[in-house]
Amino acid sequence: MTGIENVNENSFLRAFHAVHDGHVLISPDQASRFAKDIAGDFNPIHDADSRRFCVPGDLLFALVLARYGVSASMHCRFVGMVGAGVQLVFPDDPGASFAVVDTQGKRYLEVERSGETVSDPYTVEALTRAYVAFSGENFPHVLVPLMERNGHMVNTERPLVIYERMSLHLREPVGVLTETVQARLNAAEMSVDRKRGEVRLDYALCVEGDPFAHGSKHLVLSGLRAFDPVKVEELVSAYAGWKARHESG
Repeated sequence: MTGIENVNENSFLRAFHAVHDGHVLISPDQASRFAKDIAGDFNPIHDADSRRFCVPGDLLFALVLARYGVSASMHCRFVGMVGAGVQLVFPDDPGASFAVVDTQGKRYLEVERSGETVSDPYTVEALTRAYVAFSGENFPHVLVPLMERNGHMVNTERPLVIYERMSLHLREPVGVLTETVQARLNAAEMSVDRKRGEVRLDYALCVEGDPFAHGSKHLVLSGLRAFDPVKVEELVSAYAGWKARHESG
């Protein structure tokens, strides 16, 4: 039995992947529904019919947490974009450092972890949902002000924003969580190198306002050009339209 087959039968992630012959398959439809319904992420590269389609990094990370639990300290690096039809292999005995690869050995997600591991399924799901939902707040609420402040923006006709790496650190011991977990942005920074931008988002995970975990997400913005408030507003309006159409069914 491969590691991913051990995802709890009641896990909400069952709807967003399939296992065949020990390999994990995530269809474009499953990936798109996860992005929109769970992460609140309407990035066009997660649309099922996009020519540049890729599986959300948050879904890969969520599957890692569901299978292996949440370690006190976790560092993840996204080194490849998972397209349609890719068969993923999650290791059976990962140890402190491991990678999610395809059947040819190509790496997509590298993970380093240490410390006590939380494996209670309800706690893992609460952490996962809060952590993933944090992504839905990135655009436009966080990224647009950052781009404006730095005088650069993505290509509004083909916006490309992807994860590069993320980290998560838990206060030990966490125990079993029964309350709703909220994500709180603590800081946001952007640096620009010609047509490439890097964004760092620092956040805390809280229960009733009390932080019990903190971490960061690092994003890469490609194809930057001079900030144009009119074009950015058009993109924000388009994004709101995509979200409204999805929510209306």
